[in-house]
This record gives sequence, C-alpha cells and structure tokens, in this order.
Amino acid sequence: MCGIAGIFNIDSREPVQASWLNRMLGAIRHRGPEAAGLYLNGPVGLGHDRLSIIDLEGGLQPIGNEDGSIWITCNGEIFNYIELRQELVARGHVFRTGSDSEVIVHLYEESGPDCLHKLIGQYAFAIWDSRKRQLMLARDRLGVRPLFYTSAPGGLHFASEIKALLADSRIYGALDVETLDQVFTYWTPLPGRTAFKGVSEVPPAHYLLAGEGGVSLHRYWTVDFSGEERGTGKDEQYYAERLLELLIDATRLRLRADVPVGAYLSGGLDSSAIAAIVKRYMGNKLRTFSIAFSDEHFDERAHQQRMADYLGTEHTSMECTDADIANVFPEVVWHAETPLLRTAPAPMYILSNLVRQNGLKVVLTGEGADEFLGGYDIFKEARVRRFWAADPQSKVRPLLLRKLYGDVQGMGGTSQAYLEAFFKNGLAETSDPYYSHLVRWRSTARMKRLFSADTRHELALYNSDGPLAEALEGLKADWDPLSKAQFIESRLFMSQYLLSSQGDRVAMAHAVEGRFPFLDHRLVEFAATIPPHLRLKGLDEKYILKRAVQDLVPPAVLARVKRPYRAPIRNAFLGTQAPDYVREMLSPEEVAKAGIFDKNAVSRLVKKCQSAPTIGEADGMALVGVLSTQLLYRHFIEQRNANRPTQAEVSAVLVGGDKQLVSA
Repeated sequence: MCGIAGIFNIDSREPVQASWLNRMLGAIRHRGPEAAGLYLNGPVGLGHDRLSIIDLEGGLQPIGNEDGSIWITCNGEIFNYIELRQELVARGHVFRTGSDSEVIVHLYEESGPDCLHKLIGQYAFAIWDSRKRQLMLARDRLGVRPLFYTSAPGGLHFASEIKALLADSRIYGALDVETLDQVFTYWTPLPGRTAFKGVSEVPPAHYLLAGEGGVSLHRYWTVDFSGEERGTGKDEQYYAERLLELLIDATRLRLRADVPVGAYLSGGLDSSAIAAIVKRYMGNKLRTFSIAFSDEHFDERAHQQRMADYLGTEHTSMECTDADIANVFPEVVWHAETPLLRTAPAPMYILSNLVRQNGLKVVLTGEGADEFLGGYDIFKEARVRRFWAADPQSKVRPLLLRKLYGDVQGMGGTSQAYLEAFFKNGLAETSDPYYSHLVRWRSTARMKRLFSADTRHELALYNSDGPLAEALEGLKADWDPLSKAQFIESRLFMSQYLLSSQGDRVAMAHAVEGRFPFLDHRLVEFAATIPPHLRLKGLDEKYILKRAVQDLVPPAVLARVKRPYRAPIRNAFLGTQAPDYVREMLSPEEVAKAGIFDKNAVSRLVKKCQSAPTIGEADGMALVGVLSTQLLYRHFIEQRNANRPTQAEVSAVLVGGDKQLVSA
C-alpha cells in the first residue's frame, strides 16, 4: 500500500516542479515510508510514496508502458494481477516489473477506463495518457482506498489524503459547514464530500477524467439487489456452498504478497471465518492480532483467545485503556481528516501500531460481512419496526425491541416506555425508501442544536435531501426492505466511515494495509442475489454465512449474538485521567475561537456528561463530535499542519519524464 499525489496544470500549462510534489509526498510519508518516486512531464507530475508488498525490488512507481506514453501512480493491490498479466503477455504486452500496478497500465492501453471492470482489488490510482493529454483518477468499487482532489491556480491537484493537498499554500483551507451538517445527520460526509471547502473525494466505483474538455465524473459499478429474484428456486445449501466457495477464493487472492500476511481476530463470526479459511484451506502459518479493553463493557478478549486457541494461531493482543483512547485521539483525527462521532477508530489505530511493531504490514479483516450478509442491529431494528407498524396498537409487538442492542452499554436497562417512545418516531412511514435509517438520522440531527448562530445562519438555505438522493442513486423502490437498508448502509456508513476513518486512515497511519475478503466484488454481487430471508432469518443475523462456515468455526462462535464494536467515551475524555487538551478544546474560549459551535451549549453538554454516572448514546456521540471537530479546526485551520515531522519534503527519485524539472 502506498500514498499517491499529483498535479495537472490543465489551464496554466505551467511545468510541475519536483519540489511541489515532494512537499505533497512528505505530508503523507506515513503511507509509504520505504521509497518515493516522481514522473514529471511539463504541466503534469505524478508522485508516489511506497510501501513495498509485491515486487519488493522492482516495483518503484510511477510506472510507464513500453513507449512511455502512459504512466500510473497507484495506491492499492490488484489481487488477480497474475492471471491478468498472463493474458496480457499472451497478447504481446511487455512488462518491465513484477508489480501488480503495471497490469493496469497495459489493460488501460487496450480498453481505456473500461479496464476497471477487469480488476479484482482495492485501489486508487492516477493514469496520465500523454496521447490524449488526459488524466484519469479511479477508485475501487467499494471505496477501500481514498483519493481526493481540488482545483488550484492553473489546474487540478490530487492525493491519497487531504493533508497532501493542503501542503500547497495556494490551496485554501476552511471547514465546510455543509459537510458538518451531513456528519451531524448521517454520521459521515456523503460520498464525494469532505470536511474542507473546495476539496472533493472521488466516490467509490467512480473514475474522473480531466483534460482540455474539462473534468467529468463517471460511475462504473454499483451493487444491484434486483438480482435477489434470480435465485428463486435455489435452496439454502446452494447459497451456503457458493458463498463459501467465493469467500475461500477471495481470501486466497488476498494472501498474495511478498511479505507475511496476518489477520485481525475480534472474537466475532466474520474475522473468525477468515482466519479459519486461511488455516483450513491455505495451510498458512498465521499470526493474529486483537485489541482488548480495560473496561469490561467493551472487552471481548476471552472470545478472541478462545478462537486463537481453536485455530492454533500465534496470537498477540493489546489492552486498550480509557487513557490510551484519549491520548491517541488527536492523532486519529489528524489522520481521519473528518469529524468523528465515535471513538472506535482510536483502538484500531493502536491495533495497527501493534501489527507494525510485530514486523507485519498486511492484515486480513472481516469488514463487509455485516453490510452485505445482514449483520447489523439496524437491520433487525427496521424489521421489528415494520412488524410493529403493521399493528401499531399492539402491546406485544414492541416487546421485540428488547432484543435489540442488549450488549450496548446503558441500553440493557432502558425502560420499555423509553424504547417505544424512541422507536415509534416515524413508525408509519414504511413507504419511505430511507425508513430503516430515519430514526438514527433524526436522532443524530438533534445534535445540530450545538451549532453556533453563525453556523446556523450559513446553513439556513442548505438542505441535504438532494445530495442524499444523489448519493443513494440506484436505490430501487421495489427492493426488499432489507436490501434497501443494506444498500444505504454500504453506500454511506461503510465506505465513508468504516473503510475510511476506522479502516484505511488509522491502519495506514502506521503503514499497515488491511485486506477485506468479504468486499471482493464477486462475493458482494452474489450476496445481493441471496434471498433476504436467508441473509436475515427472523432476527438471526447473517444466517446464510453461519450455514456456510458451520464446519470451520466452533459452535460457540456461531451461537453468539453479534456485539457492536464500540469504545469508551465518557471515562476517556471526562474521567480523572483525561488529558489536558480535552478541557482546553471544549473550553468556551476555544469553542468561540473556532466559531462552529455555541460555547454555552457545549458547556451544558460537558456538564451533563460529567455529572451523570453514565451518558446516553446521543450525548456521547455529541461529545465526540464536538471534540473531534474542534481538533480538526486546530490541526488544519489554526495550525495548518505546523511542526508536523511528516511535513518535511521527501527526496523522490525521478523515474520518468523531464530531469531538468527535478532541480528547478
């Protein structure tokens, strides 16, 4: 895995200087600390920070084709590169390296942007086509790897992280209050949006073309749950066997590396299934890693160790304390580059550091199973609410709400009256395509009462309904309710938060690459054809996955009710050992300086959270949201990355283009 950056001066035609790219690469050096390369050719410059995983000796990027007319800088892995390379060689293509990224160059030679349909992988890349004078930016189907861009004087700048764009003083840095409105409603920016004005993200499953004709975005893939009807007549055994077959192959491909590959082991079904497949079918010696919590409400170490013992893996675990979460949180926000409503990315940041300290830089993880195989509580919640809505006067049906969120701290003791009052909001709106998520969004949106008068004034004419509909384009009215909920969850929360703030950003902070077998697009497409009642059978989540792996994992793992992954909030930020920065960031003076929130409203929130023995879900999210936004303002607006060691320029090697521009 790597970091990429580049400039295309479409309008000014000014030659790109090596020093400009070196500053950008310096800002994201953590993504690829082992080497750096440049391609410079007049108004075009491509840069690459390398984390070597495949072709350790010869894979320095950017990489060009035979005649030097096409060049690529790529962050990611193409897992089917061996098969693609064999086909390309048979058709006469000549390779200079063993890198998987070079495969993309030759595929592009043949079919242009349509080459994306042949890739199995996780990637974000830029291709410069000198024949067409055109730059292409592309991102993988599910959004595993990030890619940002912005307009600058004379042209287009792009990079793996926003901090690389802000390394150029010509690029204006200011927080975008419309994106804050989205975060404080949907938990995340909508696809394509970022927390910074004028900075956009290439959405998952899209490519961007930039040239003399302008800049255009194109979608090349989407998950289509219409296919669930195609499977009519197939039995459970067929779906279970086919799912396992695809999962085995997806895992096999993701073990391709010239370095050791480890795995995360959470103690739940998804990561256990991946680790078990590696041991059973690949026979690999496997190292597994887990995070434990000093707070027993969040701790799952017993389940993790039980699975490690069952598989016979070499297992390493680290305990995460409340103080650990608070201490690393500023760095987590700096890497995430967006407001957060949860502390869950902090333990993952600590876990990736543990992996790196143990000499590994690639891990398999279980993300994606919940989204596409029906694992989240929100799916069960929507099913219960629809059942209740069919007979809203029933006294029995809402009792099923007690089966939801029992493992979430503070929810187990919630009164039935409170549960019914909360979940009855919008109960009858079952025809709304967003029905499954409306309760969550409306509850979160109440946090916008914390916004300052200036922020509210700036948002007075803003309505996110249009951008939301655009983000969820492809959602069909005739899909099963579960499919609608899964589509929303995967399009918004998974790509924008889970795979970003809690995935790529905290892992690559320590130069660790996560790989996700459940996000193989072939498996995702098949999962969308599985009948809804086999994904979620009654209130039994991931039913067909359990059938598929029932011979691979212990019965206790299959029988466990899914426990949401969460991390402490109150004791981390308001406990006796809370670091000084928390008090400072939440002080009336600092809140007023940033101008985003109302200082009196924030003070009331802090007092409420301090005085209560436990804090509710909404108050905890509000506290984290305010603190992370305040930190974001300090990191990127007030300090503008000042005194960061990664801000130093790198000395990248020129691998192609005009040598005179290196010294310019």
